[in-house]
Amino acid sequence: MSGHSKWNNIQGRKNAQDAKKGKIFQKLSREIYMAAKNGGPDPDTNATLRMVMDKAKSANMPNDNVDRAIKKATSNADDANYEEVTYEGYGPGGVAILVETLTDNRNRTATDVRVAFDRNGGSLGETGSVSYMFDRKGYIAIEREDLSLSEDDMLEKVLEAGGEDLLTAPEVFEIYTAPEDFTEVRDFLEQEFTLAQAELTMVPQTTVLLEGKKKEQFNYLLDKLEDDDDVSEVYTSIEG
Repeated sequence: MSGHSKWNNIQGRKNAQDAKKGKIFQKLSREIYMAAKNGGPDPDTNATLRMVMDKAKSANMPNDNVDRAIKKATSNADDANYEEVTYEGYGPGGVAILVETLTDNRNRTATDVRVAFDRNGGSLGETGSVSYMFDRKGYIAIEREDLSLSEDDMLEKVLEAGGEDLLTAPEVFEIYTAPEDFTEVRDFLEQEFTLAQAELTMVPQTTVLLEGKKKEQFNYLLDKLEDDDDVSEVYTSIEG
């Protein structure tokens, strides 16, 4: 894991999605709705809801949108039913891809995801075909600007918090944790630092470097997947 910077990919995708705020907020509202419906409306007792709300905060989603989604989930009149389905496949150049979806229609979602792969140089695989190439990890990013802290000092704090690994990038400190330790590490570090990103994620064990037309084709496939209303997250093994 050491040496693999997730921050570059986060920033790249965030810049590409700036013009799609409405769609991003719609997806986040659905995730908040499901988290609140399944675990209750209080983020202090519902860890899943807390994580989704943190993701919404990172995306600058208005608090009113968050409150509406939670209120809808706790309304007795609402009977929406969504399920989580993960798709696995390969993109151009052999990049491994995991697609997490939240859908109320499996057939529609499966068709749309398959078409996105088939038309953009990819191939959809069976369950388990690429998931073994990723590790479930907690991920926390702390921006280094205005932070007078050395890498050694930060590593000491990360280990004290219970984190597994620290990667120092030019803009941020990137902390990785075991998934079961994520909440404890996040809460510990949040007492002293402002967190730029905090989430459970899938980290590739190895990465693939793409250039030229292959990378253009991959980016187009990624855009098509992320534009799908049913797609919550896309994880890939692309480098940089």
